[in-house]
Amino acid sequence: MRSFRNPPWFTRSVVRACALAALVVPAVVMPPGAFPAAPTATALYLDRTVSIERTLDDPTDLWVLQEVLTELTGFVLKPEGACLDELCIPVDQGPGSEVVLRRGEETWFSLTGFARRVGQSFVADHEQRVWSFAPVPAARSSFVDQAYAPDFVLPDRQGKPVRLSDFRGKKVLLVTWASW
Repeated sequence: MRSFRNPPWFTRSVVRACALAALVVPAVVMPPGAFPAAPTATALYLDRTVSIERTLDDPTDLWVLQEVLTELTGFVLKPEGACLDELCIPVDQGPGSEVVLRRGEETWFSLTGFARRVGQSFVADHEQRVWSFAPVPAARSSFVDQAYAPDFVLPDRQGKPVRLSDFRGKKVLLVTWASW
């Protein structure tokens, strides 16, 4: 029998997230331009793990370049806001914006500021520079509205990967099992 252990950063993140959830701490508002570029970070979202080469050194928020927003979440920054397919969430992109910051030719986006704005849950281990984001609630509701299950890939009994979308238009019975 194989035993699986959570990596140490995951355990610390869960403990810290629970401790933070028990406290209500007022946010300290700092101008985003006051922070220099910081070292690498890691962001987790859905089935993606993205190593981020450059972030702004902000003690409370995760600021990433515009390209990382799209790579991690699929959202694209457009004049009308942050858009994912037909879903567009208005975002102030002017001076003083809490989510978008322009420095020369670079556009920085606050993933955590955006998450708070749209009601997306997230946890952070600031010491290890790891952030984990839950699905965006507005994007998840589209699955319910359309009555489509999100696509996923699992191995069949012979180990061959099978996508749920391969069965689109057919009736599917999913049988799940867990040992606990």
